[in-house]
Order: sequence, then C-alpha cells, then structure tokens
Amino acid sequence: MDTQDDASRANHAQRPRSAQVPAGACNAHLHIFERRFLADGNGVNGGFVEHATVADYLAVQTRLGTQRTVVVTPRPYGTDNRVTLDAIRQFGPEHARGVAVLRPDVTDTELAALHEGGIRGIRFTLYTPANAVVSFEMVEPLARRVAELGWHVQLHWTAAQIVDHRTMLSRLPASIVFDHMARLPLPAGAADPAFAIVRGLAETGRAWVKLSGPYLDSSVGLAGGYADIAPTARAWIAAMPERVVWGSDWPHTTEAHKPDDADLFDLLADWTGDDATRRRILVDNAAALYGFPP
Repeated sequence: MDTQDDASRANHAQRPRSAQVPAGACNAHLHIFERRFLADGNGVNGGFVEHATVADYLAVQTRLGTQRTVVVTPRPYGTDNRVTLDAIRQFGPEHARGVAVLRPDVTDTELAALHEGGIRGIRFTLYTPANAVVSFEMVEPLARRVAELGWHVQLHWTAAQIVDHRTMLSRLPASIVFDHMARLPLPAGAADPAFAIVRGLAETGRAWVKLSGPYLDSSVGLAGGYADIAPTARAWIAAMPERVVWGSDWPHTTEAHKPDDADLFDLLADWTGDDATRRRILVDNAAALYGFPP
C-alpha cells in the first residue's frame, strides 16, 4: 500500500463539524472501483484507483452520516457499467442510484436492464478529449432515447463547451445535470456566460447542477480550503435552490493530495448558511432528481 495513501487515510478519520445530518441525505456523486470488473486487468486508458470499493466507501459514508448514494461509472471502465450496477446492488437499490456511460449502439433491452438495476442517467465526460469514450454527436440521439425512461443526461463539460453547445442543450428532451458546478472558471465564476445558460435551462425545469469537485477550478486549492469557489457555489444555490444537489466526488481521482470528505461535506454548510437549505439540497432535491422515496 502506498505510504501517502496510508497517511491520507490516517488523517481522514474525522466526522463533519456541521449540524446533524438529515435523514435521507444523499451523496450524489461518487465512483466505485472494483478490479474484478476490468476487462484487461489494468483498466481502460489507465486511471484505476485502489481502495475505492463499496466497502471502502461505506467507511466514509459512516463518518459522513449520509444514507443515499449515486454511483457514477468511472473512466477506466469505458461503457462497461457492471461495476456501477454491482455497487447499487451492494448498497441496496432503495438507497442507491447510478449514472452509466453509453454509446448509441446500446439496445433497448440493455437500457431496460440498466433501468431495472437502478441507473437513472448517462454521463458525457467531454471536458477534455483525452481518453473520451463518447462524443458531442452522441448526446442528442442518446438523450432522446433515455428521456423515454425518465433518465437525465449528465455533462462534465467546460463552461466554454456549454456556451458553444447552448443551442443543442436547448433541444434536449431529457433533464440535464451539469457536473462540478458547470466548471465555471475563476475569476469570472457566476459572471461567466455559461451560468446564465444553465440558469435559464433550470428556470424551465430542465437543468440541475452538482455542487461537487470544488478543487477542479480552485486556485487556492486544498491548503486554502477551496475558499475561492464559495462565491460560485453560493451563486448556484441562490439562483436555483431546488435544482442543486451535493456530491463528494470520492475517491477524488484527479487529486494527488486527497481532501477529507468530512471537510468537503462541511463546505456545504458554509455555502448554504442554514439547515433548511442544506436539507433541501441533500434530501429533497436528490430525491426528486433520482427518484428516491420522499
């Protein structure tokens, strides 16, 4: 086991300092890695993470006090979603949902099986072309098919890509979930034109934003507690309080120095400022988006 991983885990033993976690609280963005589901034993395009199994996450969940999870198929698995379906089964279908990665050749039978297994959305990770297994041309045809199932499309795009593809976004029949605060760059933050586009889609009842991945666009980083991202998060909450959900992005695959999930959870309390808004984000909004019981 890597020494840095040992030290990281040793330092990640605290519980959130924020107020009591509401019943039904959901972590709406995490990844599970199980080596037994890798076709080649090494991972598609690399990027496999050790010690990120369901059992590993359950230890994190116990510390956080959340009860619901949304598992997102990670990059090393390409369009093989067995790891996500298995995680949903282990967590329990009443407590978990999943977001798959698909291409247009998926059959209707396969879609039905994924729905039965707890999948409620498909993800398009296109913020960088490196190792992408999907493309912009796939978004609209797949969105039309999954809309019939009541699924959403989840987009990990840059703010500039959101602006470039705003016409296509306006045509999509499915709900749209924007990953990681829509990747608004600093210092512009909510002044970036992508903010108005997403807010406009939300006002029609068609868009959501995940309050996740604060490290992705922060300049101050872990040492600065991602404080420079707080205005962006607060702007999303103020603009569309019923259309935001929170996710930890565990196990933080992009980060060499892993943040503590308890610290990330406490950021939400800072961004919201009151328990009622935090409960809406963690419980009510997530239940509405993912179909959990109220």
